[in-house]
Amino acid sequence: MVKKIVARFEVEYLQILNHKGRYYPKLMPKISDDEIKRMYEIMLFSRRLDEKMLVLQREGKIGTFAPVSGQEASTVGSACAMNYNDWSFPSFREMPAALAMGLPAEDFLLYYGGDERGSQILPGINTFPISVPVGTQTLHAAGFAYAMKFKKKNAACIVYFGDGGSSEGDVNEAMNFAGVFNLPVVFICQNNQYAISVPREKQTKAETIAQRAIGFGFKGLQVDGNDIFAVYKATKDALERARQGLGPTLIECITYRMLDHTTADDASKYRSMREVRSWKEKDPILRLRKYIVRKKIVSNDYFENIEKVMTERVESSVAKAESYPNQTVEDIFKYMYKEMPWFLKEQLEELKKSIKE
Repeated sequence: MVKKIVARFEVEYLQILNHKGRYYPKLMPKISDDEIKRMYEIMLFSRRLDEKMLVLQREGKIGTFAPVSGQEASTVGSACAMNYNDWSFPSFREMPAALAMGLPAEDFLLYYGGDERGSQILPGINTFPISVPVGTQTLHAAGFAYAMKFKKKNAACIVYFGDGGSSEGDVNEAMNFAGVFNLPVVFICQNNQYAISVPREKQTKAETIAQRAIGFGFKGLQVDGNDIFAVYKATKDALERARQGLGPTLIECITYRMLDHTTADDASKYRSMREVRSWKEKDPILRLRKYIVRKKIVSNDYFENIEKVMTERVESSVAKAESYPNQTVEDIFKYMYKEMPWFLKEQLEELKKSIKE
């Protein structure tokens, strides 16, 4: 007997605020003017910090890092949708999300300067450290979500990865595990159109990344990743579903990285300036600014003043990072475990002996 099983599905696409600052009132989430200002200020601070870090990297003061300019709405919008007891699992391009959660900017400067203390997350800030191996953080998030479900916690977690990361086995294994066990985790794919130099259309024949969720048995949707309101609403709804025991969600944020993949990359070798210019018109910060002006949320001198404030904050963060005393040899070893195991103690002593000799 030959039997056909026909699967039909649709992928929802959500946009609330377009690149001209116009919006759909019926879709707008409940969010105060003060919170909208806060979102704008976090995105602006992240952009200015990004620019400063590029200068510091070129001066040799910090190492290679992944710029976040252009992707601020995807991360700030999703982070602002979290509750106090939710958790975040970043990759290496989620600095704006961590800033929204309260992580000090100097921590990033320490981290990219090779200082282990930059990965020491302050108590009360529910984010894991930066994860550089592509896609591995999704497994951590799925395991953490499993533990939260087992302990009956009224909480959920978010995990970020890119369109390139979606091709990794780890990501697909994590989503399958989350689907099987109906875990409270929201997978956020920052589709910035390139896996380093490989364009999105050469990574998968599927029309969307969001539709992969269908195969794992849970909801998947696309949002305009440069629309902070769409990201906020989609994430808030997904987190609520997760906390209610309705399982995971995959959100594909359509966005674009304005700069190189990392400071070791040259994006001009694989994409045109015309393409970059077209995406700059969709800049998430400029878009939210147009909305704020249209709604008359701030006074006329706000934008000029806030630029000065953010520049001063960036310089203050750099000064704080540079004022840290030099890290010790022990700092390389002592943050992996709550109590240092014997084999790390042994390695530490060997290193001390080697340095002394």
